[in-house]
Amino acid sequence: MDRAQKEQLVDELGQIFESSGVVVVSHYVGLTVANMQDLRARARAAGGSVRVAKNRLAKIALEGKPCASIADLLTGMTVLTFSEDPVAAAKVAQDFAKENDKFIILGGAMGENALDVAGVEAVSKMPSRDELIATIAGMLGAPASNIAGAIGAPASNIASILSSIEDKAAA
Repeated sequence: MDRAQKEQLVDELGQIFESSGVVVVSHYVGLTVANMQDLRARARAAGGSVRVAKNRLAKIALEGKPCASIADLLTGMTVLTFSEDPVAAAKVAQDFAKENDKFIILGGAMGENALDVAGVEAVSKMPSRDELIATIAGMLGAPASNIAGAIGAPASNIASILSSIEDKAAA
């Protein structure tokens, strides 16, 4: 890799560190190519990405970024799982680590906040952006359906009373 390619990689990593909602750092020693492809596919499906980069270049890219606290985690064979959604990458990494003993989460960063292993696990248990939007939409729709039900209820009650009066009169 020549100097221009390294500079381009540092720029790309810098943009990743700046724009990501969460970055999870993990060791991947012993994973097969198929395992890594599975991890990448899961991350892509969740709206995230996986990146393997040289630790030295990643540390250079971290300088001056909000998540610079993860520089200490970049030792050995590390892989970065990241996403704009602050929960997606953590969920993908946590789920993948449960299934693969060789994938070890070291920690991560959520903006300026450093996360240890327990922090990544806690973030992974939070609802994602899409789940929150669905919950809020359901909460906004519930009062409207309650109002419609309350407005329609007296009319149906009156109709059933009139129907029973009619039945008594006919009998």
